[in-house]
Parts: sequence; structure tokens; C-alpha cells
Amino acid sequence: MSDATRNRQARRDRTRATLVAIICGLTAASAAYRLLRAGGLEHTSLVFIGIPAVLALAVVFSDRKEPRTAVGTVFRAITIALLLSGIVFGEAFVCILFASPLFYMVGGTVATIYQYFGRKGRDEAQRALDRQRAGLLAIALVPMSLEGVAPGFALGREERVAATRVVAASAADVGAALAEAPHFDRELPAFLQLGFPTPGMTAGTGLRVGDRRTVQLEHGEHHPGALVMEVTRSEPGLLEFRAVSDDSYITHWLAWRGAEVRWVEESPGRTRVRWALSYRRRLDPAWYFAPLERHAVGLAAGYLIETLATPR
Repeated sequence: MSDATRNRQARRDRTRATLVAIICGLTAASAAYRLLRAGGLEHTSLVFIGIPAVLALAVVFSDRKEPRTAVGTVFRAITIALLLSGIVFGEAFVCILFASPLFYMVGGTVATIYQYFGRKGRDEAQRALDRQRAGLLAIALVPMSLEGVAPGFALGREERVAATRVVAASAADVGAALAEAPHFDRELPAFLQLGFPTPGMTAGTGLRVGDRRTVQLEHGEHHPGALVMEVTRSEPGLLEFRAVSDDSYITHWLAWRGAEVRWVEESPGRTRVRWALSYRRRLDPAWYFAPLERHAVGLAAGYLIETLATPR
């Protein structure tokens, strides 16, 4: 057999081994996700850290021939898994989009650990150092994957985010605008157009305690629902709302608590409006999802000022 033939055969063998590894990884990750979802743990760190770890482990231990290619193989498996998830979940692809960096980070970490143990031609001292480094990386994943699952591993979930804008209107005009039925005729910020639910039909007027606002939140054909907010406090320059109900897709990421709107006329025809939104974060880990949610809610608060507190 010529060298060229042997090389072609070796490439085919590696391709088959990689394909088997990817199939094994996807199967293991799918089974793990179904088990976690059945246990009501689909929003915890076990999904966003544990699942990619399971996927990576299944891949690297299914392909023992080339440990130095473990990272590339794991990344290919994760990419295929994410793309297939996008086909299955459709409009919920925004969840996959924001979780993907976390998947690559965890998968890459696991593959790197495997490569430390798989390297050849190292002396005993270097192999011992490699094992120590790999052990530290592996240990770091354990507490990270338990957030939201084990008692004491859940960080603060209650959040409050506010935005402030100066509106070219008097305080009386701002109050009159807030009393009207909600209208969302302005373009959403680009970040909120990535696949988040968008406001549709609305109902409700008035600034008296007990008055309600209802906003239909549309998500394509995927889990439409309505958010209902009720006025609980009404004073000149101040409104407070509480969330009465919400059955929209947003509940997969957070639970609304309420809103506070304050406005004061700083000069004739110029009014400063501050809109604060309170919610409970539902996604773990906090170090990754909390900043993303705060950013999105901050944009939403600013958008509410521009649409609901600004006279048309």
C-alpha cells in the first residue's frame, strides 16, 4: 500500500471517528436535557454548563485516536447541536444565540482537560503539572453547574433596572400620555429585535389605583401571551404598577414584579422621566445571564419612556 493510499485511509478513519464522536455527544446531550426538563431544571446552570460538559465528555471519550484535535471536534459538535436546536425551536433561537458562548466556553474547557491528559512525549514532572492544571479546571465547573439546583448555590435573583430620558413636553403632557392606552409605534432597539417577544395588541387607560394595562407579547407562532400590569400608587409625578399576570414567553427568562414611573418638569417644555422595572431573574448562572438581562430590561425601560411617556 502506497503512502498516499495510507494517508487517504487514515483521513477516512479520522473522519468516521469524528462523526461517531459527534453523534455520541449529541445523543448524550439530548438525553441529559430531557431528563433535566422533566425535573423542572431547564432554567438552571445544569443546562447551560452541565449539558455542554456532557456533550464534550461524550465527544472526547468517543474519539481516542487524536486527543490533540479534541477542541476542534467538540466545537464542531457544539455548532451542529446549536444549529439543529435552532431548527427545532424556531423563534426561541434567541435563547440559543445568547447561550452559545457559554456552551463553547464549557466545551472548550472540557476538551482542553482531555488534551492535557492525552499529550505524549512529556516527562513525568510535566505530566504531573498538566494533571494539576486539568484538575483545577474541572473543579471550577462543579459549583458553576449547581447554581439554581442545590440550596445555597443560588445568587440574588431580584433585580431593578431603570432608564432616564428628558422628554420635550410639560409634566402635564407626560401625565396625559401615560394615561392613554399603550401604543408601540416606534421601532424597537436592535438588541430587542434579535428574537425577543414583541408588543402587539394593547388595552387599558387611566392613572387611578386599580387601572390596568394589558399588552399582548407576540413570539411568532411560539408561545404568545399577555402581560397585565395594575396601578397601585398614583400621585402627581409618580406612578407605580405591579405585575398581575404574565403568560408570555418572557417568563422563561424572568418574572416581572412591577414598574415605577417618576417625572418632573425641569424647565418649561422639558420633563425628566425615570422608568424603573423590577423583575426576578430565572436563568442561571447569574454571572453570565444577569448582565444580559439587565441590558435588555434597561433598553426596554428606555423604549417605554419614548413610546408611552412621550406625547405623540
